[in-house]
Amino acid sequence: MQYGGIEKNLASIIERSITKVFADRGIKPSLSRELKAELEIPKDKSHGDLSTNVAMRASRLARLAPLDLAGLLVPELQKALASSEMKLAVERVDVKPPGFVNFFLSKEYLCKVLLEINRENHNFGRASIGRGIKLQVEFVSANPTGPLTIAHGRQAAIGDSLANILEFLGYNVTREYYLNDEGTQMDILGNSIRVRYLELFGPTEPFPSDGYKGSYVIEIAKEFKKKYGNKHLNAKDIKVFREFGLRWILNDIKKDLKAFGVKFNVWYSQKALRKSGKVERAMALLKEKGYIYEQDNAVWFKSTAFGDDKDRVVRKSDGSLTYLAPDIAYHLEKYRRGFKKIIDIWGPDHHGYVPRMKAAIRALGFTEDSLSVLIVQLATLYKGGQVVSMSTRAGEFVTLREVMGEVGKDVSRFAFLMRRISSHLDFDLDLVKKESSENPVYYIQYAHARIWSIMEYSKRSHIAASRFDSKLLKEPEELELLRALRQFPLIVALGGKAQEPYVILQYLQDLATSFHSFYNKHRVVTDDVSLTKSRLVLVGCVRIVLANGLKLLGVSLPKKM
Repeated sequence: MQYGGIEKNLASIIERSITKVFADRGIKPSLSRELKAELEIPKDKSHGDLSTNVAMRASRLARLAPLDLAGLLVPELQKALASSEMKLAVERVDVKPPGFVNFFLSKEYLCKVLLEINRENHNFGRASIGRGIKLQVEFVSANPTGPLTIAHGRQAAIGDSLANILEFLGYNVTREYYLNDEGTQMDILGNSIRVRYLELFGPTEPFPSDGYKGSYVIEIAKEFKKKYGNKHLNAKDIKVFREFGLRWILNDIKKDLKAFGVKFNVWYSQKALRKSGKVERAMALLKEKGYIYEQDNAVWFKSTAFGDDKDRVVRKSDGSLTYLAPDIAYHLEKYRRGFKKIIDIWGPDHHGYVPRMKAAIRALGFTEDSLSVLIVQLATLYKGGQVVSMSTRAGEFVTLREVMGEVGKDVSRFAFLMRRISSHLDFDLDLVKKESSENPVYYIQYAHARIWSIMEYSKRSHIAASRFDSKLLKEPEELELLRALRQFPLIVALGGKAQEPYVILQYLQDLATSFHSFYNKHRVVTDDVSLTKSRLVLVGCVRIVLANGLKLLGVSLPKKM
C-alpha cells in the first residue's frame, strides 16, 4: 500500500531497517511482500499511534519467532529514526506480543497537524495514491422493472461514497450504471403494463401469475393511456408497453438517485451492447484463445481452466444468450475503454457469479486483481419493532423514496453505511429518526454544528483564532483530539485500500465522541485569551476534518441543529 506524509517516511524506515536485520543475519531476500511495511492504527490506544505487523509476516523468512524478530528490529528502527527527519516525530518505539512494533508520536509532532489542516483545509487527507489511474465503479445497476428499494439504496450509498473516497485518493473515477434493458424480466414488465392498461377499459384477461404486482405498474398504465388513449387495445406485441415502461421507470430511478445525491457519469445499455456486435466479438476472442467449445447443442465457456467449479453456458441450445455472455463482453469493453481498475458492486444473489467473472477476466488476458467484486449484503427494514417484508414481484417493498421521505437524504445515506459491506444491515426507521447520541449521523452532525456555533460566537466576541500556543494544549482530551486528527489521512487511505466506506464512518464517530468528551469537560472560550485561541484552532480543525469525512460519505454539514 502507498502512503503519504509521516506514514510514507515511516514505512520507508521500517523497510530499510528490517532489510538491515536480515542482512546482519546473512539473509538477503528481495523486498518481498513479507518485508513491505503495512501500517495500521492500533485498536488499543495504549499500543501507540501507529503499528506494523512486519515482524510477524517476515518471521518465517528470518527463521525466528515474531517477537524475537521484532526485538531485533526495534534497535535498528531507533537508530534510523534518530538520523532522519522523523527523530522529533516519533517519541518511542516498543514491541507487543505476538510481534507488533508500535510507534508513539510526540506531542510536538501531533500539534503540527493543526498547521497542516489549516493550510490544506478541505484538501486535508487528499492524496495522490491513485496517480490518475482510470478506475470504474459500477453500482446499483438495478433492472428497470420497478422503483429503487432500500436494497438498491444501500448499494447506491456504498458505491457513491467509495467513488468519493477513491477520487480523494487521486484515482480518475467513472461512476457507471449498467442498464439491463432487455430480456425476460423486461418482457414480463411489458406484459404486466399491457394487462393493467386493458383493465382501465373494463374486464379483461387475468393478470399474469409472474407479473409485477406493484401499484407503480398501474400508474405506468394510466400514463400510457393518457398518452395513447385506446390506440393499443388490440396490440399483440408487448414492445410498445415494454419500451414505455422502461423510459418511465428509468426516469423514476434517475429522480430518486439525484435526490439521494448520486450522479452517474455513464448509463450503459445492454441492448446497445448486443446490437453493436461486441458480444459476438467477445465470444470469438475467447474461442480464438481456446476457451469456447460446443457440447449438447450449446456453447460453453471453459471457466474451469481458471478455477471455476464447472464450465458455463454462454449460448443455450435454443440459440439465446445466457446472462454471462453480455457480461463478459461488457467487462471486455470496460478494459478497452481504458480502465485499469474495475470495481463491481453486486447484491448477495450474485455471490456465486464472482468466480465465473474472475475466470472470464483472466481468459481475456487481464489480471484477476484488476477486477474487484464487492458483494453488498441485504438490508432488513424495521418499523415499530417489526420487520417490513419485501418482494418486488409481489409488489410488497419499501422504496428508497419512501425512506428518504421519512428520514431525509443524510440520515438514509448514513444509515446504509453503518455496517461493513459484508455485514447484514438492520435499518431501524424509529432509531434513525431520533435526535440523540443513539443516532450516529445526528451525533456527528451535532459535533459539526456545535463547533460552528463556537466559532461564530468567537467572531462576535472579536477573538481571532489565527495563532495558537501548542504548549497550552496539554489536557488528555486535547491530546486525544490531536491524535484523532492525525489519523485522518491514513484512515482515508485504509478505507480506499479496503474499498470500505464504513472505515470513514467509524472514524467520524470516534472523532465526534472525542470532541463531545472534550467539550463536556473543558470550555473553549475562557478568560485566558491565549488558551482560548489555541482551543479555537483545535476545534476548528476538528470541524474541518468532520466536514471532509462527511463529504466523502455524501452527507451534508449543518451549521445549526
